[in-house]
Amino acid sequence: MEDLFSYGDELGPTKVIHVYEPSIKLKAVLVVDNVAKGPSIGGVRMAEDVSAAECVRLARAMTFKNAAAGLAHGGGKAVLYGDPKMSKPQKQQLIRALAQSLRLEEDYIFAPDMGTDEECMAWVRDEIGRVVALPRELGGIPLDEIGATGWGLSHVVDVALDYCGFDLDGARFVIQGFGAVGKHTTRFLSQKGAVLVAAADSQGAIHNPDGLDVQALLELKEAGKPLTDYADAKALQRDDVIDVECDIWIPAARPDVINEENVHRLNTKLVVEGANIPFTHGAESYLHERGVLCVPDFIANAGGVICAAMEYHGANESAAMQAIAEKLQRNTKLVLEAANSKGILPRQAAMELAMERVKKAMSLRRFSTFSTGPGFV
Repeated sequence: MEDLFSYGDELGPTKVIHVYEPSIKLKAVLVVDNVAKGPSIGGVRMAEDVSAAECVRLARAMTFKNAAAGLAHGGGKAVLYGDPKMSKPQKQQLIRALAQSLRLEEDYIFAPDMGTDEECMAWVRDEIGRVVALPRELGGIPLDEIGATGWGLSHVVDVALDYCGFDLDGARFVIQGFGAVGKHTTRFLSQKGAVLVAAADSQGAIHNPDGLDVQALLELKEAGKPLTDYADAKALQRDDVIDVECDIWIPAARPDVINEENVHRLNTKLVVEGANIPFTHGAESYLHERGVLCVPDFIANAGGVICAAMEYHGANESAAMQAIAEKLQRNTKLVLEAANSKGILPRQAAMELAMERVKKAMSLRRFSTFSTGPGFV
């Protein structure tokens, strides 16, 4: 078993819960990191290779993300072991069973993540009710359908370009991970004149230096087909997308896709992290030393959780989208101004911003990181 205590510090995690039901092959982990600002919101990530250690790191990223976004929520995360493309009845059984297993964990509010979606959250609602990002038919704001995270990323790019010396119109960009986040980010950036030159999904990658037809790619994904079915491009191995020269490189898939072993292959001017923890600290430091601006994940990709939190508190879609744009533009400018003035990495500036807000909330609590439930631990 992984030594999760080695991840603990003054912020958390508050609790780590392992869920196991062999009769239906349910294996999952919930990490509630810090609830000083309120009950945690964090997605349920489903994949065959998730781990408890990854869950701990993702939960901490949510603590920082929610704090930096000014939300009255702490950070948490759940990982569910399994193939997200399994049959719908089997997936529904696992999601419902997980919800029931965690029905008493009121410090955690379910949300979608990689491998889960609004329909999965509807199953959770039917079981326990404590969930966000519901389908529109259930009164929710379907953040994946409207592209809340991608909408936020497009506004982060707008601000970051003020520190990069080039315009978005005509800028070449690459998307690593053409899923719920990646495809909407592509849509919003292309509407502003940026040119998609390469993209990757789980099956492979494609590249055309003259630009890809975004609408055709969106239609391919809607039909459930891989990007490599697109005709007017060179097919690449999935990881070869790292080598494509561009102005903006956006990771929107798994953790640690860029690390000390491959970061030297990137040829870009700006990185905006659409995925959670997609770069290692060493990789970000390498880019910083070479003048490549890297906007960290919990600043750049907070659009989804802002939308989810606003739904939870009764806001409508229009108000949520406006809040995403305003919050992410403001926070990006705060972080990049601080990074420039102090001569530090944007991630360090972002962490200082988030830590200040979390510690202020902790100072107002009887117990700094413990559960919101009554009684002593």
